[in-house]
Amino acid sequence: MSEFPLSRRSFLGAAGAAVAGAALTPQSAIAAPQILRRSLAAPIAISSDNGFRGVAKAVDLIIKGADTLDAGIEGVKIQELDPNDQSVGYGGLPNAEGVVQLDASCMHGPSKRAGAVGALEGIKTPSEIVRLIMKYTPHIMLVGKDAQRFALSYGYQIEELLTPASREAWLHWRANLSPSDNYLDVSGAEKMVVQSTTGTNPMMLLSPSGDLSSIVTTSGLSWKVPGRVGDSAIVGAGQYTDNTVGAAGSTGLGEANIMVCGGFLTVENMRRGMSPTDACLETCKHVMAMTPPRLIDERGRPRFQLQYYAVNKKGQYGAAAMTGSKYAVCDANGARHEDCAVLFPG
Repeated sequence: MSEFPLSRRSFLGAAGAAVAGAALTPQSAIAAPQILRRSLAAPIAISSDNGFRGVAKAVDLIIKGADTLDAGIEGVKIQELDPNDQSVGYGGLPNAEGVVQLDASCMHGPSKRAGAVGALEGIKTPSEIVRLIMKYTPHIMLVGKDAQRFALSYGYQIEELLTPASREAWLHWRANLSPSDNYLDVSGAEKMVVQSTTGTNPMMLLSPSGDLSSIVTTSGLSWKVPGRVGDSAIVGAGQYTDNTVGAAGSTGLGEANIMVCGGFLTVENMRRGMSPTDACLETCKHVMAMTPPRLIDERGRPRFQLQYYAVNKKGQYGAAAMTGSKYAVCDANGARHEDCAVLFPG
C-alpha cells in the first residue's frame, strides 16, 4: 500500500465524494487518482567477454537517466579507444594491406531507427558515427570514404588507427603468408599472430522503463580482403532490436552470421516464446544447417566460433556459442562474467 498517497479508506471516501459532487455539478471536472506504476525491469546490459568495463559503465549511465543507446555507445567506446583491444577501433587488426577498416551498427528501440557504417577508416569511434547517421539522416548505412567524409563533416579528425603492436602482427602474418613469396619467414621461435582472428564488441541494453537498444562495433576479420564488410555493419545480422520483444547481437565469423540474419532471428525466436538462452542456441543450430562443408570438420563441428547474446523485454538475458565461451553482464547484482551455453560441449 506504500505506493499510493492515500489509504484505501480515504481513497474510497475521496472517490465517493467526487462522484457525489459530480452529480450535483455536472460541469465540474473529476481529477483521476494518482497511481504510481512499478518499473518493468531493472536496468541491464550484456556484451561479449571484452565488454566487462562497458556493461558496468552503461548500467551506471542508465541508472542516472541516460538513454539506452547513448549508454551503450559510451560502454563500447571503452574498447574502441583501448589500443590493447585488437578487435575494435584504435589498435584493431588491419586488412591484408595493413589498413584498419571498421564496421559498426546500432538500433534504438523506442524510435525504431538504425545507423551503420562499413569499411570506415581513420575514425576511432564508429559507434558515434552510426548514431549520427541514425539521428541526422534518413539513411541507415554509409560505407568507405563517404562514411569517413560524413564523419569529418561533424568535426571528427582522421587519425592513424594502426598501433605498433597491430602493425607488428600484420607484418608477421604477411612474412609467413606463403613459402614462395618475396618475404622472409619469421623465426618459429617468435610469438606470432598468423591465423585470421575475429573480434567484436556488441552490447544490448534494457532500461527500467522497458526500452531496448543494441550497438556493435568491430575491426572485423584480421587480414581480410580490403573492402570486406562483416556482420557488424548489417542491421539484422550483427545486432537487432525490437522494442516490444528484445535485443540480440553476435560476435565471431561474420559471414556465417550474415547467412542466417542472426540478430533478427534470435529476436524472432524470443518473440515465439523462447528464453534468451534458448533463442541463442536455436540460432546456433540454424547456423550449422547453413554452413558449407568446407567449414565443418571431421566430427561435424564448425571450424569457426560464433556467439550470440540476447536480452528480452522482461529483463531475462542469456548467451550461447558454438564452443565454450564467456560473456559480460551487468544488472542489479553488478558486473560479472558468465558462461555461454554451448552447442558443442568439450
